[in-house]
Amino acid sequence: MASMRDIKRRRNSIASTQQITKAMKLVSTVKLQKARTRAENSKPYFACMYQTVASMLSKVGKIDHPCLQSGSSDKKGIVVITSNRGLAGGYNSNIVKLIVDSGFEREKVRLYAVGTKGIESFARKGYEVAADYSDVLESLVYADAKEITKKLLSDFLTGEIGEIYVAYTFFKNTVSHIPTLMKLLPIDPGSMDEEKKNGAKESGEDEEEKLTLMNFEPNEEQALDLLVPKYLSSILYGAMVEAAASENGARMQAMDSATNNAQEMMEELALKYNRARQGSITQELTEIIAGAEALG
Repeated sequence: MASMRDIKRRRNSIASTQQITKAMKLVSTVKLQKARTRAENSKPYFACMYQTVASMLSKVGKIDHPCLQSGSSDKKGIVVITSNRGLAGGYNSNIVKLIVDSGFEREKVRLYAVGTKGIESFARKGYEVAADYSDVLESLVYADAKEITKKLLSDFLTGEIGEIYVAYTFFKNTVSHIPTLMKLLPIDPGSMDEEKKNGAKESGEDEEEKLTLMNFEPNEEQALDLLVPKYLSSILYGAMVEAAASENGARMQAMDSATNNAQEMMEELALKYNRARQGSITQELTEIIAGAEALG
């Protein structure tokens, strides 16, 4: 059995750790409130942007545009959004697992990483990290998403990558965060059209409006040249905002569990300490009684 001194030292250590986890939980709770508000406020804009592109592609017929065709390269460019800090439960490992289990060959994956934890994990697994945008997580702004978009479009149009994806954690609610892999380019009019039809049913759009052709000035290709960068930037920024809310939610849960576990360990150690103390007192009494009998 451990000595009373060892038990007391361990209790003090756990108590110190519990204070840290409790403080981190409070900080994460405050950050979560801000991140969740930002995600809820920005979600309608990004949903509208997606529906706008879907509506265009469903009404213009056949368009010969690079963003609608797979590139010459068989490599897949994936924007991977993780965190710069740990202690967030399975937040980062779930994204890593999502990519590893995606069915993509490791040699054909090129990562554009947002978050140092993701870079560390993928580097150990032998994935190619083409760019590091971890600094954008310190203060999320739309301009950062535009910079990432420029790099992605440049690599896509020059043939370095043939497809573009984004892997992030979708924020459903405080306790539910869903790892998501979303294809961005080439845009698939068929799948987008399906989602547009589903949205039309919910909004009450009639059949005549859905079949009405859309005219562009000067032409469809130039309109897409202007719209696609905004579409990519919007989706990427929305993904980063969702991921930030998910990260703080995951960290809050992890720190709450750690605080509760520390409390349980302290209670268990308190019982062990009391038993050791009682055993020590009993041993001292036995020695006193034995000594008194020996003198008598």
